[in-house]
Amino acid sequence: MATSYKELLHDITTFIFDVDGVLTDGKFLISENGELLRSMNAKDGYAIKTALDQGYNVCIITGGRNNGVKARLEELGIKDVFLNAHDKMKYLHQYAAAHDIKPEQILYMGDDMPDVEAIEFVGLGTCPQDAIPEVKAASNYISHKNGGDCCARDVIEQVLKVQKKWNVPGVKNSSSY
Repeated sequence: MATSYKELLHDITTFIFDVDGVLTDGKFLISENGELLRSMNAKDGYAIKTALDQGYNVCIITGGRNNGVKARLEELGIKDVFLNAHDKMKYLHQYAAAHDIKPEQILYMGDDMPDVEAIEFVGLGTCPQDAIPEVKAASNYISHKNGGDCCARDVIEQVLKVQKKWNVPGVKNSSSY
């Protein structure tokens, strides 16, 4: 009998996210000077900050290379942001080994072909509602939220609620989100 994704929530200590199509809606605004602009949802930021404040590991592995995105993620407190990471498994293995994290402790969320192998490797592979079909087929859980529309918050909140670490009295985010 297959394990329900809800049963896997108890083992999660680590969240790994892609950026474009997960923390953003995957669309770019292109400025006159060619700069690619993205928008991120503050509610995802709140959930990420809450997870960090509760002692969870949060890592970003993205093929994008925008330093503005990196600055935003570091502002939230994420120390491990891998940009221009087209071989996502290389960075996932590197991160897990450096922090002594087992695959079953990792929730990974991605939306496109470069994420499939990572989704299949971790304990809980997840994706936004608008992920491509191959990613949906590989995922243990498909969020009811689209990329950039709180899909990261959806999975973080579920894990923290199951582990009784969501909205714990006396624990407040230490910085803005």
